[in-house]
Amino acid sequence: MRARSVTDQIFDLLYDRVVNLTLPPRAKLSEAEVAAQMGVSRQPVRDAFYRLSQLGFIQIRPQRATIVTPISEEAVLQAYFIRAALEESCMRVATARLTDDHLKALAVLLDLQAREIAAGNRAGFHALDDQFHHDICAFAGLEFVWILVKENKGHMDRARYLSLSYGADTAFAEHVQILDALRRRDAEAAVATIRQHLSRIEGIIAQLRIDQPQVFG
Repeated sequence: MRARSVTDQIFDLLYDRVVNLTLPPRAKLSEAEVAAQMGVSRQPVRDAFYRLSQLGFIQIRPQRATIVTPISEEAVLQAYFIRAALEESCMRVATARLTDDHLKALAVLLDLQAREIAAGNRAGFHALDDQFHHDICAFAGLEFVWILVKENKGHMDRARYLSLSYGADTAFAEHVQILDALRRRDAEAAVATIRQHLSRIEGIIAQLRIDQPQVFG
């Protein structure tokens, strides 16, 4: 695996800040300020900005401030479509391939998720949520599926992250159902549960349009 370049590191940092809303929609970004904060030249920052713009997370406006884009409902639903198709297929394989040790490891993750919810740690739960989905793919021998999911889910994550203050309990309960289906080797139940789990993004969007309409374009 190649070492992460300076551009990669800046991209990763800004990507995470956009997704977790540390950089909220319509926040202004400056190449010069980011370069000064990171202690680097402006070129890798410019390259990172370009990559983020290609993903639709920022809008580069010549002679004007670069801004974080509002959340796009269309981009969120496209990400959901891709993610659902990939993870539903993964579940069919996982029900046949996961070992008892894999299932125990997933149960440990659920225990950790429950602790983060009890502590009100939204960021901690979000990370463990991702790990749960990643590990199912990896344990099934389908690590590449998660790579594809991760490349496409960023817009979905922005909306999901806003909902975790009230939706983490539901997400956790559905994780429990997913693990139960995997333990029973019930592929149809696993697929149905992951479909229900991921489809909640539609309800999240509807609720956010009521609660926080300013985050949308």
